[in-house]
Amino acid sequence: MLLVGMLDSPYVRRAAIAGTLLGLDFEHQSVSVFRHMERFHAINPLIKAPSLVADDGTVLMESQLIIQHMEDVAGRSLRPADPAARLADLRATGLAIVTCEKAIAIEYERKRPEAIRHAPWLERVGDQLQEALAALDMVAGERWTSLPGTWTHGAIGAAVAWGFIRYTIADAVAADAFPALAAHAARCEATDAFQHWPIDRESP
Repeated sequence: MLLVGMLDSPYVRRAAIAGTLLGLDFEHQSVSVFRHMERFHAINPLIKAPSLVADDGTVLMESQLIIQHMEDVAGRSLRPADPAARLADLRATGLAIVTCEKAIAIEYERKRPEAIRHAPWLERVGDQLQEALAALDMVAGERWTSLPGTWTHGAIGAAVAWGFIRYTIADAVAADAFPALAAHAARCEATDAFQHWPIDRESP
């Protein structure tokens, strides 16, 4: 398998970490959708990160689907088996994905010239980001008080989302605003799986 995309994308990084925790052997190529468009187009004409080239050559997109395929290949899941815990982890995973979406929206809006940035949109997305982070902070305080332990997609996604915020739009969220989430992310970042896939890594 080949995973394609830069690790400064939280979706690429989440897939890479999940693949490692599943014990899979896969290749990673740091190809940018902006700086390496022709190279990415040759792999996937839609130029979508992450992209995964499966062993039979099939190209998959969207981190959720890529991780699902990884779990199929590994023959096991990082989702809890208990129905209640599984539902809770699905909710946490959704919160983490929304957090990433809103953080990316802010990052992209800030790339526009200041004169044409849409302040009401930034305010709205910023409020949504704060709500998602508050919900994740509550989950972290209740469920993720010790790691490494039993990894779940919600736990991974939350830590990756926080790391992305600190790396890209740190001034938009105070570092001490969500202490349980920040502590959870710090514990995750100290593990081998997270350190193997640092957010600023350019090449394998």
